[in-house]
Amino acid sequence: MTLGAVALLAAAAAFKIVPSMAAEKAVVIPAPADDLAPATATETAVLAGGCFWGVQGVFQHVKGVTNAVSGYAGGDEKTARYETVGSGRTGHAEAVAITYDPKQISYGRILQIYFSVAHNPTELNRQGPDRGTQYRSTVFAQNDEQARVAKAYIAQLGQTGSFGAPIATTIELQKRFFPAEAYHQDYLTLNPNQPYIVINDLPKVANLQKVFPERYRADPVLVGKRVSG
Repeated sequence: MTLGAVALLAAAAAFKIVPSMAAEKAVVIPAPADDLAPATATETAVLAGGCFWGVQGVFQHVKGVTNAVSGYAGGDEKTARYETVGSGRTGHAEAVAITYDPKQISYGRILQIYFSVAHNPTELNRQGPDRGTQYRSTVFAQNDEQARVAKAYIAQLGQTGSFGAPIATTIELQKRFFPAEAYHQDYLTLNPNQPYIVINDLPKVANLQKVFPERYRADPVLVGKRVSG
């Protein structure tokens, strides 16, 4: 959370901002015309879209997702620490590793939720009150096929003009993912009354339920003690 986010929290406390006054609206978008071939084994998608608290919180409520871990991707292992990543000079982005069952949900549907409700893909190196390359919109493709599907979908959304502005999302291939510190895991669920969560992230979960009711589950899948840090 940057100084801009701190300022937002101060404003929330002073003026009693409610979610509807500050939250981004969901954008209803078409499903991807192309998708990965059906698979039988568990798959992983790594996505960055601003502060990882909200992205993790959204996907923890998605049916078919078996785990969603907050972390860092794009830089070296030695700089994969919250205080260091916050400098914006490590190459890392706050990201979420989403493990999912491809028999229940496809990679393309994961991307549709990511672009529609998890973040605003038109913002360059920022999301909401947070600024810096560590908050960039990036698909960290795990293989060439994921990169192909993501690239095709970004082009498709650009052609439909769904967002009314150019999509800033980049694709970075086969960059390592490093889990974040334990205190960042399950942050939305554990801190539902924290002003930043109330203003920026709980509305995203509400949008998931509204726009993708068939994919929403009320009980989130949590990391719990599976990640140390």
